Amino acid sequence: MRAWSVAAPGPVAGEPLHWTERPVPEPVGDALLVRVRACGVCRTDLHVTEGDLPVHRPGVTPGHEVVGEVTALGPAARDFSVGDRVGVAWLRHTDGTCGYCRRGAENLCPASRYTGWDADGGYAGYTTVPAPFAHRLPDTLDDVAAAPLLCAGIIGHRALKRTALPEGGRLGLYGFGGSAHLCAQVALAQGARVHVVTRGAAARRLALDLGASSAQDLDTAPPEPLDGAILFAPVGDLVPVALRALDRGGILSVAGIHLSDIPPLRYETDLFYEKEIRSVTANTRADAREFLALAARHGIRATTHTYALPDALRALRDLKAGAFDGAAVLVGE
Repeated sequence: MRAWSVAAPGPVAGEPLHWTERPVPEPVGDALLVRVRACGVCRTDLHVTEGDLPVHRPGVTPGHEVVGEVTALGPAARDFSVGDRVGVAWLRHTDGTCGYCRRGAENLCPASRYTGWDADGGYAGYTTVPAPFAHRLPDTLDDVAAAPLLCAGIIGHRALKRTALPEGGRLGLYGFGGSAHLCAQVALAQGARVHVVTRGAAARRLALDLGASSAQDLDTAPPEPLDGAILFAPVGDLVPVALRALDRGGILSVAGIHLSDIPPLRYETDLFYEKEIRSVTANTRADAREFLALAARHGIRATTHTYALPDALRALRDLKAGAFDGAAVLVGE
């Protein structure tokens, strides 16, 4: 099979990924072998490729928003059959025994492992996934539409929950890429008023088309105080900006796995009146299944732009440049 490999992490303006030929992997233990039909392009893939997140295994294949078909089963695999359509997401292993796992916080498991970081992901013809971490997908979603839901959608959903937004609350979204535009749809379906702050004119148009109450550039504050906010852009300088837009008791949820340094905060203007900052760390399988059910029920849809699998590096360059709204998806050769 053909696959992309993070050969030399560095800026995507160079050649950090190599297009290689590899044997099709063998499913061992409880793993499923999955023929990749679509794979979303996530900002985390960009962080791994550029070295913001140091690779956990040299030469790893990125990609963790995978939609594919099961073509073989490991000897201990259960609950799936050859021919099933499945989703492969970021979280692929937890120990199931630590205190975090036992209390339902498996996203914090110290032994957790991740697709496209610890193990080869979906920028390839085939990938594998442990059966307990594979996801069944709504039949109403085609492969390309389903792919961004498997990380962008799930993380946005968890980030929204972390804001503890009250019913009918006022939500601010800072950055409006693949995750934010799915999160906005969930929040709107639940009755929130959504205000978007982002640099891209196309992204602002998309936000308004989806039903946001306002969409403005980074130098303009939302038109009303916010009950909650989510920072999707990996820009630490926006943390005090978002905090100052919160109403009393508001919560800022930081959704990214990587964030540039946060500048000094002023207690009186940025944090007083019981404002909070909360980080978001991966997700649980329960988060994933809850979000996929919400997506099916409310008709949550990604705005997608497709690239052929051999064009993955171009897709990452376009992602970094903000060249598209919504989400990019790689499709097989």
